[in-house]
Amino acid sequence: MMEEPYRPEFYAYYYKQWHNYSMAYHQHPSTEIMYMISGHCLIELQVQSDTSQSPVSETTVQVQLKKGQFIVIDANVPHRLIVEGESPCRMLNVEFGFASSSLPLPSLFQMAGEEVALAELLSQPQHYFVLSDPEEVYYVLKSLVLELDQQHRSGTMADLLFIQLLVRIARLWQETQINSTSQTEWYVKRSIQYIHQNYDRPIRVEHIASAVNVHPGYLHRIFKKHMNTTPTDYLTRLRMEKAGMLLGQTDIPIQEIADYIGVSSRQYFHLLFKKHTGQTPAEYRGNVVRYDRQYVEE
Repeated sequence: MMEEPYRPEFYAYYYKQWHNYSMAYHQHPSTEIMYMISGHCLIELQVQSDTSQSPVSETTVQVQLKKGQFIVIDANVPHRLIVEGESPCRMLNVEFGFASSSLPLPSLFQMAGEEVALAELLSQPQHYFVLSDPEEVYYVLKSLVLELDQQHRSGTMADLLFIQLLVRIARLWQETQINSTSQTEWYVKRSIQYIHQNYDRPIRVEHIASAVNVHPGYLHRIFKKHMNTTPTDYLTRLRMEKAGMLLGQTDIPIQEIADYIGVSSRQYFHLLFKKHTGQTPAEYRGNVVRYDRQYVEE
């Protein structure tokens, strides 16, 4: 948190309409706000993830940004913009950092001391976050960019508007956090729906997280909390249940079952099935057939 008398420094601020465009990955030493005025687009980010399943590694995260939403991307986070389809999207972007100043403006430390929401936001560093705006942020952002255009990137009014922008974003973020309990339940529910609709494909946690617009590490934590299992274990258990159903109730050849449940390796499927049921697929099918015959004879 900044105790020194810093003032904002703006590196770029512009409106831009994009159409059928794919940007190369890039990063910059400034924080960026990308506000979606109309249309929709895809933002891809390369972030550091650290879950109990794997050490720190770089993960690609996809964020669908829609009208009225904005994303705040931390400095030095690689990201790119992708716009597909016939409809263009229009955005307002602002890139900023901080520079020391002798002007008698409140520092971030002073503001955080008076604004609880801002203190909470600053105390939780994030690679990025996405918020839906009831247009309060947009009006301040527009005013800030207009002021910057007129005053050539400096001026007390621009600094004050930036302070207002930070407070607006922080309060909106805090409101989202207050409702996070019900929100996390929704994320988990949507994740389960996605798993049930896509278990036949080679999906990973990153795909599930992208479908519900959250970070893979965050999804892993809330899924484990609500379901007492991880998304990966839930997916595996579902696949084995589907495999058991197909083995017991259809004549699909055993060597093809793996393809039906999204497991690319047939050998790996046999190992997973044996681990979860204590039987090989052939033994399971044989036992089901013998049980059915015995039930009919009786």
